[in-house]
Amino acid sequence: MERSTTARPDSLSPSRAADFMQCPLLYRFRVIDKLPEAPNAAATRGTVVHAVLERVFDVPAAERSVPRARALVVREWERLLARRPELAGLFAAETAEAAEASAGRQDGDPAEGAGGAAEADGSGAAGPVAPDPARLAEWLAGAEELVERWFSLEDPTRLEPAERELFVETRLESGLRLRGVIDRVDIAPTGEVRVVDYKTGKAPGPQFAGGALFQMKFYALVLWRLRGVVPRRLQLVYLGSGEVLTYDPDESDLLGVERKLLALWEAIRRATESGDWRPSRSRLCGWCDHQARCPEFGGTPPPYPLVVQPELPLQARASAAPERAEGPAGGEAGDGAVDGTGDGTGDGTGDGTEDGTGDGGEPGAAVRAGERPGEAPALR
Repeated sequence: MERSTTARPDSLSPSRAADFMQCPLLYRFRVIDKLPEAPNAAATRGTVVHAVLERVFDVPAAERSVPRARALVVREWERLLARRPELAGLFAAETAEAAEASAGRQDGDPAEGAGGAAEADGSGAAGPVAPDPARLAEWLAGAEELVERWFSLEDPTRLEPAERELFVETRLESGLRLRGVIDRVDIAPTGEVRVVDYKTGKAPGPQFAGGALFQMKFYALVLWRLRGVVPRRLQLVYLGSGEVLTYDPDESDLLGVERKLLALWEAIRRATESGDWRPSRSRLCGWCDHQARCPEFGGTPPPYPLVVQPELPLQARASAAPERAEGPAGGEAGDGAVDGTGDGTGDGTGDGTEDGTGDGGEPGAAVRAGERPGEAPALR
């Protein structure tokens, strides 16, 4: 038998955890098959805005102004375009048919095949295309507005981040490797740690409360295991709606997240060995690039690239037990269950969650009315 050269999953990030909880088949397409996906304007905007908010702190505090930050938008876009010239196609003049298809996807209409663009070309684009100046200018102006709104939520002249775009990685006692990239880490003079994440979408309603807080608790767990200190505050800055959500975790919170991640990883391991990756239909299907390959929409997944591990009789009986910790998005179901995120992706950025398609706070998270979270030198 010819041995597969496709690598099995060996680590977990917040985005990939969200993928599996949203739809196990989506996780397979992204992690195991590594299928290409078409770029989109919302995720690209998130990438540019994140880069600007990182670069703002390159200059002394007194020079961190709105005009300077807005000027960074074009520069960061041009830097991104130099690395990925196919992104210019996002702003090409649309035909009537393309505009109609785009509108259908924005409305989340699953009738519009989201996989078509990626199938037409391996990269999701036909090659470098000259952008339409008016469309590009409108998109850049929207990114500049988000950057300017950030100044009304935090005061960068009073902030000196300890870390920006911090890659973190740790291995739990179980052997599970956790990794991710944190937008910003602030450390107060008293030693208290604040973890900050920027979202370019709007803050969601309470029904999607678990998603972004799950991501933030994931980061807090990794930092705790790496540094031995539980972050004092988790802070989500929603630029689309101009809101700040905060949550103060404790050790019991993070131990619960650890248990859920272990249950999730066990579900991923079983699916990897069996090849049983089931689709889970939801409103987020309207944004998925893989409808053409999804059985829920009449498609057929590509051949499974890994060798399927046959179960022994005792394993088969055990796996038939009526527990399903790996179910798709939902609320918390106890410490041993995996809570759903309702998180779409699109920051993608490796994170495509910046388009506001499901990120959320948590019933315990609150908008601090009248508070500018960056002003206080100590974390309250």
